[in-house]
Amino acid sequence: MNRITGTVARGEKTDTAQLLGRAGMACYGVVHLVLAYLALQVAFGGGGEQADQKGALEQVGSTAFGQVMLWVLALGLVAFGLWQFLMAATGYTWTSGGKRTRKRLGAGARGVVVIALGVSAFRIATGTGSGGSSDQTQQEFTAKLLRLPAGPALVVVAAVAVLGVAIAAGVKGVKQSFLEDLDPAGLPGKTKRWVGWLGTTGYLAKGVVFAVIAILLGYAGFNADANKAGGLDAALRTLAAQPFGTVLLAVVAFGLAAFGAYCLAAAWAHKR
Repeated sequence: MNRITGTVARGEKTDTAQLLGRAGMACYGVVHLVLAYLALQVAFGGGGEQADQKGALEQVGSTAFGQVMLWVLALGLVAFGLWQFLMAATGYTWTSGGKRTRKRLGAGARGVVVIALGVSAFRIATGTGSGGSSDQTQQEFTAKLLRLPAGPALVVVAAVAVLGVAIAAGVKGVKQSFLEDLDPAGLPGKTKRWVGWLGTTGYLAKGVVFAVIAILLGYAGFNADANKAGGLDAALRTLAAQPFGTVLLAVVAFGLAAFGAYCLAAAWAHKR
């Protein structure tokens, strides 16, 4: 077992793994920049496309040059997901104890999400389908839970879990704990302050979006109606429907763009 762990650790720290993982993180940032653009379209009444990560990928692939970019993003996202799995197994050696465990668990969960997004990118690039919107995925998941014994209660529990993710994102943004994973030497001059600002803004925006998803999911559980649930697209459109929704969603879109820019910087300066 120790031999396997050691092999994985060496693999995670190789120049090739680092290069591919960092390039993939940059691709993840690009997806969020496009997502911010779609959110702005929703905010100002021109959002017919899915305002979620799959919609962002479809937007990228809507032109001939975009098709090439889509293949690059697909490969990058898969590489980023695999890098996160390696980080989950042996990474974050600059921390210890419970903090290291939490970071590794977070990396593993992020790896699953990003790999799934990469697969969606491949499906869109090859014309085999996008796999449905985030709303459809969320509603199908909710419907399966509702069919189980004590299904509505399980959906509410899932909503609480998503709310926990939202709170964790907000706390991470406020405390700027994400800076612990960056090498200050890779952020020259006053860049660290700007990266910190981008990360804080981005994580707070993601916290808001996750909180709205949790509310929609909890509402579906209390009403035993899977159609009340929704993913990222529904969350953004729910924000847009509120009083001052245009301003609120524009702020969230700005935050998502900030997170995308943070990912680009973090890809450059992430610790080994």
